Amino acid sequence: MKIALVVLALLCVGLIALGFWLWTPDRPRAELEPKYLASPGDMIEVAGTRLHVRDTGPKDAPAVVMLHGFGASLHTFEPWAQALSADHRVIRFDLPGAGLSEPDPTGLYTDARSMEILLALLDRLGIPRASLVGHSIGGRLAWSVAAAHPDRVDRLVLVAPDGFASPGFEYGKAPETSLLVKSMRYVLPKPMLRASLVPAYGDPKALTDATVDRYYDLMLAPGVRDAMIARMEQTVRDDPRPALRTITAPVLLVWGSDDGMIPAINAQDYLRELPDARLATFTGLGHVPHEEAPDETLVPVKAFLAEAGARPAP
Repeated sequence: MKIALVVLALLCVGLIALGFWLWTPDRPRAELEPKYLASPGDMIEVAGTRLHVRDTGPKDAPAVVMLHGFGASLHTFEPWAQALSADHRVIRFDLPGAGLSEPDPTGLYTDARSMEILLALLDRLGIPRASLVGHSIGGRLAWSVAAAHPDRVDRLVLVAPDGFASPGFEYGKAPETSLLVKSMRYVLPKPMLRASLVPAYGDPKALTDATVDRYYDLMLAPGVRDAMIARMEQTVRDDPRPALRTITAPVLLVWGSDDGMIPAINAQDYLRELPDARLATFTGLGHVPHEEAPDETLVPVKAFLAEAGARPAP
C-alpha cells in the first residue's frame, strides 16, 4: 500500500511538473508591438473595440480592404499589400481578438459583429465604397458584406473562401469545439502550432521559421486564444446560396489546387451561384496561396482590380 501511494504521489508530481513545463502564457503587448506594430497610430478605436489597422497607398486611389483568415493577421497579405499600394489605397486590419487587435469588449465574434466593425471602419476612414479581398473566413465576411450592402462594395477577391457546409460544419449549427482546441488556452507548444500550419501549404518547405514565429507570437497576444475559441463557438453557417445569388459585384476566386482545408472543388459551388465570377487556380499551392506564392498569385488579382468598373474613392 505504501509503495502504491508513493508511486501515485510521484505520478501526481510528474503531471504537475509536466503541466508547468507545457503551460504557455500570454505574451505582453509591450513585447509584441515593437515586432509587429508599424506605428502606434495604427491602433484605433472602431465600434467600441481597439483595432490594429494599416492604411497605405494614395488616399484618393481606389480603396481595397483585405480580410485575413482564422488564426492569421493582417501580415498574411504583406506582399500583396505592398505591391497594390502603388495604385490603390490598401486597408488591412486584424479582426478583434486576432493579431494585435484587442479582444472585443462585447464578447461577440459573430459574422454580424464582424460586418458591423468593417462598415464602421470604412465610415471612420471616409470610404463609401471599396473592393474587398478576403481569405477563408475573411472571404466569407467579404461576400456577406457584398450581399447585404452592395452599395459599399466594388469588387470581390475571394481566396479559398469559407461558407459552404463541410464535415463538422453544418448549416444552422455551431461546430463542436474539441477539448484539444480548448486546451490551447493554456498549452500551445510551437511544434504543435507548426504541425497545424503545415497542411495549409502545398509545399511544406514554403512554411518558413519566420512565418511560424509570427503566427505563434500573435496567437500568444493577450486574449487572442480565448477570442479564437469564442469565434469558433459563435460561428453558425447559413446556406450561402441565396445570399451569393444576390451579389452584383464582379468576383475573382483564387484557389490553390492542393488546398487541404477548403478543397478547390468548392470553387464550383461559388461559380454556380455567383452571377459574375471567374476562377484563378494555382497548381501545387495550398490554402494560403497569397503567402506561398505571392508574386504569381497577385498577377490575376492586380489585373482584376484594374479593370474598368472599379470606382476611385471620392
